[in-house]
Amino acid sequence: MSTDPSVGEPSTTATAPDRPSERTPRRRAAGPSRHRSGLINLASIALGIALWWGLAAAGLQLPTPPEVAAQAWTLAGTGQLADSVLASLGRVLSGFVLGTAAAIPVGFLMGWYAPVRSIIEPWIQFFRTIPPLAIIPLAIVLLGIGEAPKVFVIFLAAFLTCVISTFQGVVSVDRTLINAARVLGTKDPAIFARVIVPASTPFILVGMRVGLGSSWATLVAAELIAAPTGLGYLMQNAQLYYDLPTIFVGIISIGLLGLFMDRLLLLAERRLTGWEERR
Repeated sequence: MSTDPSVGEPSTTATAPDRPSERTPRRRAAGPSRHRSGLINLASIALGIALWWGLAAAGLQLPTPPEVAAQAWTLAGTGQLADSVLASLGRVLSGFVLGTAAAIPVGFLMGWYAPVRSIIEPWIQFFRTIPPLAIIPLAIVLLGIGEAPKVFVIFLAAFLTCVISTFQGVVSVDRTLINAARVLGTKDPAIFARVIVPASTPFILVGMRVGLGSSWATLVAAELIAAPTGLGYLMQNAQLYYDLPTIFVGIISIGLLGLFMDRLLLLAERRLTGWEERR
């Protein structure tokens, strides 16, 4: 009997060409899966619009989709819709970006250093229980009636959400990974950069997505109380005249802007955490 290693390899070499063909159906299945998901999304949107139209036709005091579309066209023609969208979008982006930029390093410090956690965490939990709407009057008194109080309450909403997610991401890192890196002689700065940050990234991005929703909710509350422009201000004025189509235009505009920004964050999450197993 021959002891040549190649003697036992015919089955291996015979099956090797089959491996690419085994992977091919999986790659091809990704396209139809995305296509099917897109069709389901479109069907869901069409069903929602049909339900809305049916409720309006049934006698509920709701404007029909054509009435809302006509009002949106009118507001766009006068420039009022664009001005409101730009004003609200600028406030949200300013507060959200500043809040996230401050939350990530604070969350890392809380998760990595126990003394820092003991100092900061009680204050974080304290302010998390206070609705941003309750902070608005204080912010107006301290910061005036300009853009500063609105951006501040949005900053606070985004910060409090994202800092908790970042902190949770750091403390959830598997200790085995950290200990293994230390056994190999890796210093703490390298462990932080190569282990803690990548493992915490999914938590950070989820916190950013939740914080984005909180930012939009806080913005509308701030604009309803004190703002010369913005989608919240637009809806408040429409309420005085019982202008339901304009109110719906404001609501839909906020929803579409929030959805678009959320999808951008979701795209960033998929690119930055491609190593993570997904369903």
